[in-house]
Amino acid sequence: MPGRWECRGHGRGTLKHESLLVTPLEHNKYVGIANLAYGAIHVLMLFVMIPIFFGMMGMMSRDLGRSNAPPMVFFAVIMVFAIGINLVMSIPSFVAGYAFLKRKPWAKVAGIIAAVLSAMSVPLGTAVCVYTFWFLFGEAGRSLYDNAAKTLPPPPPSDWVGINRQKEAEPNYIPPASPPDWRS
Repeated sequence: MPGRWECRGHGRGTLKHESLLVTPLEHNKYVGIANLAYGAIHVLMLFVMIPIFFGMMGMMSRDLGRSNAPPMVFFAVIMVFAIGINLVMSIPSFVAGYAFLKRKPWAKVAGIIAAVLSAMSVPLGTAVCVYTFWFLFGEAGRSLYDNAAKTLPPPPPSDWVGINRQKEAEPNYIPPASPPDWRS
């Protein structure tokens, strides 16, 4: 039986089945795949963009004899800038995807960095960002990646400097003798 419909409130049905629930490990895998797919799309767009730029530069090289032709250096700088932006946007996604799939302890940090950078690319990057943040800051992500904070050793005792030494008795304050009366 694939599932059963359960009616709640206003006549709307929802499908209820235990096998339809996604575990934190499966969410972790899906977030890793989403980050890798987002990075792959950026690299694919880079491979599409480079021939277009070279085609534009080839067409411009025929027009170099004219006085109003744009300079080739200008388009070369734009091409280098666009390639750099694409790399900056895709490399963190590949790193985060790898970290999620291998369950590295630093996957949360890499995921946050990749999600922030992917948020700038609407709509696919925003979807990857929202899903990554929902996972990392939800119960599923906390159960996988916040265990390091729970396993830290206890803090040292308040008198940690003097653990091996016996406490020395502090001297009691004795006020100085009153000065002689100089008026008499």
